[in-house]
Amino acid sequence: MFTTASGNPRPDFRSNGLLWFLLAAFCVVWVLAAIEPLYPDDWLLENVLVFASVPVLLLTYKRFPFSDLSYVLLTAFMILHSIGTHYTYAEVPFGFWLQEQFNLSRNHYDRIVHCSFGLLLAYPMRELVQRSARSVGFWLFFLPITMTLGMSAMYEVAEWFAAAVTNPELGTAYLGTQGDEWDAQKDTGLAAIGALLCMVITVTAGKITDRP
Repeated sequence: MFTTASGNPRPDFRSNGLLWFLLAAFCVVWVLAAIEPLYPDDWLLENVLVFASVPVLLLTYKRFPFSDLSYVLLTAFMILHSIGTHYTYAEVPFGFWLQEQFNLSRNHYDRIVHCSFGLLLAYPMRELVQRSARSVGFWLFFLPITMTLGMSAMYEVAEWFAAAVTNPELGTAYLGTQGDEWDAQKDTGLAAIGALLCMVITVTAGKITDRP
């Protein structure tokens, strides 16, 4: 049964068909994205996020399982990220298609993913806050937004540092600013907007209880 609330009891991972499907879908996309990426060194750098997060989610499933909905949202974000790692965010074909169709000034795929960071991950963050910090009421909706802001800002700093210590070509591909001096601020702002929208949808839908 598809769940929107986290916590035990949860099916054993081996018998959770949904999680196996999500893992398989992500692995297929990840493997395809790993085949001849546009910038191999940038692909490796971008995949630090994957190498760090996926094993943690798998290893903590038994002790700290998220809801099915959270795993769906997490997988959707990781797939979007994997596509970006293959081409680099600034050169994803879908972004160029949007640019041509709507006469945009740049490839906005990176903007889509940064907004998706908040839109798709604020819900799992809410579950994390609900169970680990025992937060209720207002804090269950405020903390995921502030966590999104903090994590997004930390990622922008990490991007800057990685670019600073690598060669200029790799740094430019990794940052994907496309000449916008306010790129980091806009990305962080979009992540916050996505998180806010996620919390508004959560409140409106009313499908989650406030119980830890």
